[in-house]
Amino acid sequence: MVLSTTIDKYIYISCRQLPPFFEHNLRLVYSIVETVKSVADIQHPSARNVLEYLGISDGLEIHYDGDLPARSGMGSSSAFTVGLLRVLYKYKDIPIDVNQLAVNALDVEQNIIGECVGSQDQINAAYGGFNTIGFNTDGTFTVNPVTISKQRKQQLNDKLMLFYTGIVRTAGTIAGTYVNHLDDKASQLNNISQLTKEAKMILQGDGPLDRLGELLHQSWVQKRNLSNMVTNERIDFLYQAGRCAGAIGGKLTGAGGGGMMLLYVPEKNQNRVREALSELLYIPFRFSDEGCRVIFDYVRR
Repeated sequence: MVLSTTIDKYIYISCRQLPPFFEHNLRLVYSIVETVKSVADIQHPSARNVLEYLGISDGLEIHYDGDLPARSGMGSSSAFTVGLLRVLYKYKDIPIDVNQLAVNALDVEQNIIGECVGSQDQINAAYGGFNTIGFNTDGTFTVNPVTISKQRKQQLNDKLMLFYTGIVRTAGTIAGTYVNHLDDKASQLNNISQLTKEAKMILQGDGPLDRLGELLHQSWVQKRNLSNMVTNERIDFLYQAGRCAGAIGGKLTGAGGGGMMLLYVPEKNQNRVREALSELLYIPFRFSDEGCRVIFDYVRR
């Protein structure tokens, strides 16, 4: 079980029918530009497999932009898969609900592409909002919204600080070091599940929130024991520097190994933490209730 939320950092995917004046039949624009004659020639694995998954071979132009860098532990790869599925279902004029959107994104990434990735990112991107997500042994999942007051949510948001470590890593590489041995890590996973349940109770109560910082730290201790690649000397140094400056707890987002570091810091200590981690990029954010959505739809009649 995980407790998670979406934030106000987005990816944007636009799709249009490509006019029949070009030598190429498909144009995909992201950090590079791919112009190809067929879907099979696309190098981007998610784009290629999503198009094949939906049986699309029409002439298309697809553009991708993101607020955060790739391979940062913030779910951008899965958000791309979810977003591309959503826009192409719209292109084909096929309705799809958020649950099926998440299921299809998981199918593409885990079964078709064969990536060693988790499941919460796809579900988060599809559903949006503050949720607990439970993962069942039969491969299904349950999503339960966490009902808390706007003021309580604001108080939590004000105590969370996000820093970019600058360490780029591939989630599948890190997760691959422990995902095939999870049966041997049952105690750590059960502990993380119990911490999640306690965190939800704290959020829905009216007591001090600082206990959540302690739970974050305990969760990080459990997670780092899953594999020796979840952390390294550099990350441990940065995390300890943040704690010494006043952070109560925190974690690396995503599979670990680098990317973003999330810290729980009482407001009175936040300036000291920013000074202690001044070599890192600080990224302000706010919680968001939005999942994947179509924000502009123009259909040529």
